[in-house]
Amino acid sequence: MTKRTTSRTPVLSFTDKGIYCAAADAFIDPWRPVDRALITHGHADHARPGHGAYLCTEAAAPVIRHRLGNVKIETVPFGQAVAMGGAQLSYHPAGHVPGSAQIRVEVGGEVWVASGDYKVAADGLSEPFEPVSCHAFISECTFGLPVFTWDPQPTVMAEINRWWAACAAAGKTAVIGAYSLGKAQRVLANVDTTIGPILTHSAVEATNKVLRAQGIALPETTQLTAEMSAKSHPGALVIVPPSALDAAWTRRFKPVETAFASGWMRLRGIRRRRAADRGFVLSDHADWPDLNNAIKESGAERVFVTHGYTSIFRRWLESQGYNAAIVETEYGDEAPEAEEDAEAALLPDASDNPPEPSGAGA
Repeated sequence: MTKRTTSRTPVLSFTDKGIYCAAADAFIDPWRPVDRALITHGHADHARPGHGAYLCTEAAAPVIRHRLGNVKIETVPFGQAVAMGGAQLSYHPAGHVPGSAQIRVEVGGEVWVASGDYKVAADGLSEPFEPVSCHAFISECTFGLPVFTWDPQPTVMAEINRWWAACAAAGKTAVIGAYSLGKAQRVLANVDTTIGPILTHSAVEATNKVLRAQGIALPETTQLTAEMSAKSHPGALVIVPPSALDAAWTRRFKPVETAFASGWMRLRGIRRRRAADRGFVLSDHADWPDLNNAIKESGAERVFVTHGYTSIFRRWLESQGYNAAIVETEYGDEAPEAEEDAEAALLPDASDNPPEPSGAGA
């Protein structure tokens, strides 16, 4: 980005309701009710009920309507500029889940980008992440430690397929926990459907229905019902929200083997606490290298870090020459208990250059 004279009023400010653009009189992903909300994506910590009006991408709107009900939603295509008050807004792919966006805000030639949640690596399901040049970049850092590096998606999916096939061969039901928007469909779109039938929890299947109606191709699935069991669906893969991994319904499918798909599975301590039989390292958030690359490619002079390892990541960015600050928000849909494990395992002094991870869970 070219240098410019910083205006007295920042393009975006940080309030107790959310990230505020005074020029547009609108909030980005607000967590308190406001008149006008600019929404990055449909996860519950970013798209909340109670706002007067919502603006999101065309691809994010169906899920937001499904989750919030009869709310006032306006949509915008990716990349199209929208004038709002004294601001120019545009939405750009964030790669997190289908329809997810970074929001570019320009006021008087100064550009800020609120990235929401993002993932740089393409997953074949979400619109691929698009770097957006800006003067200031607001970045999540859910996995902002160097221990968090992701294997390529084909490698992880091959592991999941081998696990499912082994379960089926042993007469077991494979049950995997994955968030009902994004992660579940990512697993579904990439597993080997010839192994056996795929059953889905009602929350997952409801989201599948919304995404299919948008033209997103997903393999055939069957919603779990009270009549189903291991006898009626031998060798099945069952995809459920993480909270349903140990629910009473699993008794009908015994013997069961459980797994959890999450970036937190990189840490042994979290795998133990989740009490699943297997953990697969699969995340819809950027890992350490991609967080750094996304910030570098933005060309931003200032970086604001939020929801994640904010203190550690800010200090790292400062050591790399960035003007970095922490923003306190109410975002975050990942396991907070991971912080203790990761800090103890990896970073005795994060002000030093963090080392490259020596292995999974190091």
